[in-house]
Amino acid sequence: MSPRAADESALEVDHLVVRAVRSGAPVIGDVSLRVDAGEVLGLVGESGSGKTTLSLAMLGYVRRGLRIAGGRVLVGGRSLLELDAAGLRAVRGSLVAYVPQDPASALNPALRVGAQLRESYDATSGEAPAEAVAAALESVNLAGGASVLRRYPHELSGGQQQRVAIAMAILNRPRLLIMDEPTTGLDVTTQARVLETVRVVCRAYGGGVVYVSHDLAVVTAVADRLAVLYAGRLAEVGPTEAVASRPMHPYTQGLLAAVPDVRGERALRGIAGRAPERATAASGCVFAPRCDRADERCTATAPPPIEGVDRHSAWCFNARVVGPAPIVVRSSAARPPVRDPLLSVLDLRACHSGQEVLHGVTLEVGARASVALVGRSGSGKTTLARCIAGLGPSFTGTISFSGQELSARARRRPASARARVQYVFQNPYGSLNPRRTIGDIVAQPLMVGDDRPGAAAIEARVTAALDDVALARSTLGRRPYELSGGQRQRVAIARALVARPTLLICDEITSSLDVSVQAVIVQLLMRLKDEHDLSLLFVTHNLALVPHVADEIVVLEDGRIVERGSTRAILDAPRAPETRDLVRHLPRLTSPDSSEAADPTQMTTTSARR
Repeated sequence: MSPRAADESALEVDHLVVRAVRSGAPVIGDVSLRVDAGEVLGLVGESGSGKTTLSLAMLGYVRRGLRIAGGRVLVGGRSLLELDAAGLRAVRGSLVAYVPQDPASALNPALRVGAQLRESYDATSGEAPAEAVAAALESVNLAGGASVLRRYPHELSGGQQQRVAIAMAILNRPRLLIMDEPTTGLDVTTQARVLETVRVVCRAYGGGVVYVSHDLAVVTAVADRLAVLYAGRLAEVGPTEAVASRPMHPYTQGLLAAVPDVRGERALRGIAGRAPERATAASGCVFAPRCDRADERCTATAPPPIEGVDRHSAWCFNARVVGPAPIVVRSSAARPPVRDPLLSVLDLRACHSGQEVLHGVTLEVGARASVALVGRSGSGKTTLARCIAGLGPSFTGTISFSGQELSARARRRPASARARVQYVFQNPYGSLNPRRTIGDIVAQPLMVGDDRPGAAAIEARVTAALDDVALARSTLGRRPYELSGGQRQRVAIARALVARPTLLICDEITSSLDVSVQAVIVQLLMRLKDEHDLSLLFVTHNLALVPHVADEIVVLEDGRIVERGSTRAILDAPRAPETRDLVRHLPRLTSPDSSEAADPTQMTTTSARR
């Protein structure tokens, strides 16, 4: 396939409007965007801002309850909204391709990985299928391609599943590739490889990429331009360097202030208030209720785009004014942990399919302490966490909680122990019953045991848990499919917290959260840790977040602990080669002067593409 001309557009979105079928309320309001051939457009915004809805509409698709009410979507000059269902099916995978946020939804659990990749391959490209599949797997850093091809999706880790989904999408080198949070389940080294792959494929074959993400540090490493979305409307659009270092809109400034700082020199700061669930009427600025700079113009008239230099625009009457007062999240690393042992793991060895995947792991989590468990995808982090929760494979060794040895199976543990150890899964959609309402899901831990609270107490604790994770009470009657990925993750966190646990095992719980809500969740966890003797085992690949959450770091490689110690000591001077590699590949937003680190308007980007 030959590269396309540089002056061709890969995508043109012209005054696109998406509305709710029943109410007619705008979900996406009058959005116009362009992605040139060979260009990566980063689409960022808080959870529920409409990123996924907009990206799906670019494919000619909307979820149940929505309809495309106006506008045009052109991919390579072809109008997708004029195609019927058969026409859309014919162009998906070749003209346009999509990488979903949840990789499990893109993979058939009944088929081996190799069969699914070969089934997706377009034979008209002229390359042999085996060679094309092998090249796609190599490009996303999936070693041992032959063994991966023989596996079923459930035999892969979440990060490995995501890489297979990405390989499937790039297999036919589509004209437009839309990637919805594609690296949330990946460790930083694999993430860096995937980001470079996106850029290489984009440049080499002249395709366009829309990269949807809540992680500004990641998206600035790959995107040529950024589009900031809020409540279904554009807040700011411009070159990545300009938006990241000189944001014009108060909302963009708030997002940048919430980006974790791996150096621990700048506290996490979230945006005060809560984003609306739907875009509001055409008049007025939708961000005004959360902006302390709003004036009478902001509530009366929708702001026009204010043009800066180099095609940098913001829809704000008060552009270039530093935005709302932040919520401050202090770093837990400054507070020494209490060393009374709460959880003890001794010489733990676990197997999958007869192969040992954890090799003599020993660790402790103190009372009111927070331990970050980090490592690459497939290093054994989730297996270890699930063994501790009683949800993993059979193992040898011992797990003790408050001095009492626990059974390997959660169902054999006392009800009190099950309540005191709660687990928040990496994939929120897979852990939430799609047939139950959010209210029923969050209340479920309170419905078991002999000391079940009364109906009024259950309702009070459920609503309090939703308030804690910044979810509107109107979500109580909704179902998981009606929520965004970040909202579903907050439901999963609320369900764990409602049981008032002593140990909370967090398996990549912020991977699908936008940075502002992430800051609020971290603030909540730190408050609960202080006020309710809560200990945390925080499984993550986001090393930038660790200084704000953890007292200690444990680094896993191939099922073995290769380094452990205080958070600051390990991040400042990592000793193990694996730890050094993780730190080196960490995407970050940095300041040219550390004294200016607290000012989001002074940030510049350090990225793999520079």
